[in-house]
Amino acid sequence: MNRIILTIICMLTGFTSSCGSSEATDARSKVYFIREITPENLVRIYDALERPATGRVAVKLSTGEPGGHHFLQPALIAPLVQKVNGTIVECNTAYGGGRAATADHLKAAEAHGFTAIASVDIMDADGEVALPVKNGKHLKEDIVGAHYLDYDFTMVLSHFKGHMMGGFGGALKNISIGIASSQGKAWIHSAGKTTDVAKVWGDLPPQDNFLESMAEAAEAIIDHCGDKILYISVANNLSVDCDCDSNPEEPKMGDIGILASLDPVALDQACVDLVYASEDPGKVHLIERMESRHGIHTLEHAEVLGLGSRTYELVELK
Repeated sequence: MNRIILTIICMLTGFTSSCGSSEATDARSKVYFIREITPENLVRIYDALERPATGRVAVKLSTGEPGGHHFLQPALIAPLVQKVNGTIVECNTAYGGGRAATADHLKAAEAHGFTAIASVDIMDADGEVALPVKNGKHLKEDIVGAHYLDYDFTMVLSHFKGHMMGGFGGALKNISIGIASSQGKAWIHSAGKTTDVAKVWGDLPPQDNFLESMAEAAEAIIDHCGDKILYISVANNLSVDCDCDSNPEEPKMGDIGILASLDPVALDQACVDLVYASEDPGKVHLIERMESRHGIHTLEHAEVLGLGSRTYELVELK
C-alpha cells in the first residue's frame, strides 16, 4: 500500500495550531484519509487502522430521520459492516419524530435500507444502564441503551456534517448522543439536569455546558471500550443539518472523503480542518454553522479530559 504521509501544516493553509508543529513524531495521533468515497475504500481505511473488530461488533451509525436522505447509504457501508459481521446499533430519539419509539425506529431503518444489509438493534428498547463519567464537570454518569453491554467491540461509523445544536456532528457526537438512550440524550442536552424528555427542551443550559457534556458522555464510552473501539467518518453530503433532521438543507459544498483514526478527537479535528482548507466557496455555510454554535469547544473539552489530541498527522492513502 502506497501511503503518503502528509504533515498537516503542509496540506492545510492557516490551521497549524490544531495540527501541531512541523516536526512530525510517532507520538502524534494518525488520521488516515482517502479522497474517493467508495465501499472498497471504506474497507481499505478500516484495514489501515490495524485494529480488527472482533467478537460481537456494534456498528454505531445514524439510520436517519424519515424524510431525510443524507445519511450514509446502505450500499456504501454494506461491505464493511458485513466484513466484521456487525450489528447496526441505535437508540431512540429525545425529540419526537419518526424514531422516538422502537417500533417506529425499526420501520425507519427498514425503509432506509439498513435491515437489508445487517441486523439492527435499538439498544434502549429494553431499558438503559448508567456508565460512570470519571472526570465530568456536568455529568457523573452517561445513560446508555441497555443492549450496549451485549457488545464486545464498537465500530463508530459517522457521517460528518453540520448540526443544528452542536455545530457539527462527527465521532464524538456519535458515541455520546448516539449511544445514549432517549432519557440519556435529555441528560446530555440538559448538562446533567434532567432525564425528562418532555422538559429538557424548555430549559436548555448554556451552550458550552451542553458541548462539554457531549465530551463527558463520550469519555464514559471510551473508558468502557478500552481498545475495543475504532472510528471512521465519511465527510459527504455536507449539509449544515444532521441526519436527525427530517428536512435537512441541501449541501452547499462538495464531498471531502473518508477519514479514520483510533483517536476520535484527532478524527473530528481533521474533518473540521479539511472543511476550512477546502477551496469550495460553499464551505462558508458549514463554517458559519460550526462557529455560530462554538462547535470546536466539544473537541477542546475532550482534549482536556484526555480523550485524544487535536494534534495529529494526516496519512493519505493513495
